[in-house]
Amino acid sequence: MTGRVDLTPYERRFRRSGLPLFIEDYSATHDIFTRATPLFVLVFLAEVIGATSLNWTWWQNVLAALAGLAALIGGFGVLNRLRGRAFWSLPTRLGAPELMVFVLLPALLPLVSERQLRQSFGVAAGNLVLIGLVYLVVGYGLSATIFWGLTRLAGELATSLAKLVRALPLLLVFSLVLFVNTEMWQVFSGMPLSFLLIAVGLFGALGLAFLVIRVPAEVRRIERDAGADGPPLRTRQRFNVGLTLVVSQLMQVLVVSTGVGAFFVAFGMVAIGADIYSAWEIDPGDWSARPQLFGEELVLTASLLRVAVGIATFTGLYYAIALITDATYREEFLSGVVGELRQVFTIRAEYLSARAESAPPAPAADPTATSG
Repeated sequence: MTGRVDLTPYERRFRRSGLPLFIEDYSATHDIFTRATPLFVLVFLAEVIGATSLNWTWWQNVLAALAGLAALIGGFGVLNRLRGRAFWSLPTRLGAPELMVFVLLPALLPLVSERQLRQSFGVAAGNLVLIGLVYLVVGYGLSATIFWGLTRLAGELATSLAKLVRALPLLLVFSLVLFVNTEMWQVFSGMPLSFLLIAVGLFGALGLAFLVIRVPAEVRRIERDAGADGPPLRTRQRFNVGLTLVVSQLMQVLVVSTGVGAFFVAFGMVAIGADIYSAWEIDPGDWSARPQLFGEELVLTASLLRVAVGIATFTGLYYAIALITDATYREEFLSGVVGELRQVFTIRAEYLSARAESAPPAPAADPTATSG
C-alpha cells in the first residue's frame, strides 16, 4: 500500500511563485475568501459608521452606531444559525451566502438611518470591489507574484544601469535630444497635474496592452518546453501563468522608467540652470529648490520633475514594446523569469505524480455481487 506523500512543500512553492492555481482542488470558498476572513470582518464592523449622520449630536451617533453594530452582528448571527453554525461563531468557509450578507447588510444601514440611497449603493459597490480585489490578489497569487518580482529586481538593481546602457542606447540619445528641447519643457511644465497623470495612465495602459498581446504565445511556449511531462494546463492555470509574466514584465518596465526618470532629474539639476529657465521662458512651477554642489547652485523645480516623468513614461512605453518585438531585450531581461517558470512546471509534474501516488485506491468491486 502506497504511503501518503506530503504535498505541502509543493503547494507552498506554488504560492511563493505566484501560481496558487497549480494546486489541485483550489477553490474560492476554501482557499481564497476564507484566507481573507480577518479583512472582511474588519471592514464589516467598520461599516457601522454608515448608521451615523453628520446632522446628529454625538450621543445620537453613539446610539445609532451601537444599533448598527447590533444589526450587523445579529444579521450575521441569523445566517450562522441558518447555516447550522453557532450564533457567535466565525465561519470556517465563506460561500455565496456569507459574501452576499457582507455586501448587502452594511449597505442597508445608511438607507435605514437617513434614506441615503446613493450612499447605500456606494457601500454595496465598494464591498463588491473589495471581493473582486481579494479574488485577484489572493486567488491568483498577485501579492506573491509582486513579492517574487521584487526579490528578483532587488538582485538586479546593482547591474540595472549597465543593462540600460546595453539595451537602450538609441533611446537614451533620443531622450537626451527631447530633454533639451524647449517645446518639451513648454508642453509638460504648462500641463495641469491632472492632465499629466492622465497622460501617464494612457501611456501605461498602452504599454500594458502591448505586454498582454504577447502573453498567450509566451505561455504556450513555456508549457510546450517545460510542461511536456505533465498534463496540459487548464484555462485558469494558463491565466495564472500569464498574470505572473505580465506582472514581472511590468515591474521591469517600472524599474527602467524610474531609472531613466531619476537620471534626467539629476542631469536637469546640473544642466538646466536658472538662466536657461529665463531664456526658454519656462515657469519653474509651484515650487523650486536650489541646493549647492561643489560651490555651484543646482536648480530643482516642479517643471523639471514633470519633464522627467514625461520622458520616463515614453521610455517605459518604448521598453514595453521592445519586450515583445526585440529578441535581444527578451533574452536580456526575460530569460531568468522564464527559466524560473520552467522550474515551477517541472515541480508541477512531480507534484501531480506524488498526488496520484498518495491518492487512496479505488474500492474493489465485490466479486460476489450479482447483476439484477
